[in-house]
Amino acid sequence: MTQVDADLARLLRPEHLIGTWRRFGTAGPVYEIIGARGELPGGERIMRVRVVESGEELDYRLSEIMDDPKER
Repeated sequence: MTQVDADLARLLRPEHLIGTWRRFGTAGPVYEIIGARGELPGGERIMRVRVVESGEELDYRLSEIMDDPKER
């Protein structure tokens, strides 16, 4: 991720992403963003996601979410 992308991810309001769907990479499973979890030291935002195939919930960095393709 470029510095510009990292800065953009920090500026985003993560609440706007809740309820949206993305895919881990181009061929990975689809996940739904279900919540905001806070920040790591250094300012990286963490979101809670649910993997559609398994129902598993996990924490995922906002910067990585922004790199993943949107799912319809």
